[in-house]
Amino acid sequence: MQKTYKITNEDGIHARPATALVNTASKFKSEVFAEANNRKVTMKSILGVLSFGLEPGDLVTFIAEGEDASEVLEALDEIFAKESLGIAHA
Repeated sequence: MQKTYKITNEDGIHARPATALVNTASKFKSEVFAEANNRKVTMKSILGVLSFGLEPGDLVTFIAEGEDASEVLEALDEIFAKESLGIAHA
């Protein structure tokens, strides 16, 4: 399962929201990855997420594989909404 977002937050994804995303992904059993800028990292690594340097207008895709994949994507969606990070991208 996967879901793509367009970053709209003027600060992009910096340390505080990246930490919230990583902490959320780490609560689940599923493998969770992020893809952006032709790279793929685990969502359970703060350094990996920050290494993207995501800025407004960038696209990021979250990919979850496992028994609770839909739940982890829903939880990441809630973080995106709560932190006003971006919008779902078709």
